[in-house]
Amino acid sequence: MLGIFGEVTPPEPFATKYGSFETGLMKFANNILKLIIIGAGIFAFMNIIIAGYTFLGAGGDAKKVEQAWAKIWQSLVGLLFVAGSFVLAAIFGWLLFKDPTAILNPKIYGPE
Repeated sequence: MLGIFGEVTPPEPFATKYGSFETGLMKFANNILKLIIIGAGIFAFMNIIIAGYTFLGAGGDAKKVEQAWAKIWQSLVGLLFVAGSFVLAAIFGWLLFKDPTAILNPKIYGPE
């Protein structure tokens, strides 16, 4: 018996790239997370470059030098948080599931 709307076929090629609904949602969310992390890395890299130009162009002005150093340190701390989140996820995955990739690459088990 068909549902109310009949048989729905997934669009190509997007839906087949992510597999079935059960596994595809996690792969899609994983790709979104990777995109956000790459964006954070690019943002931090650009902040460091801009702060470096500010530092070089300060011309001995103590206030500009201090602002440049603050921006550099904030960018580096942000990168440490992003990298540290992976390390913590691996540690917690190892402690809870005996698999360091359990949190980073989750698997959904369902009826087969």
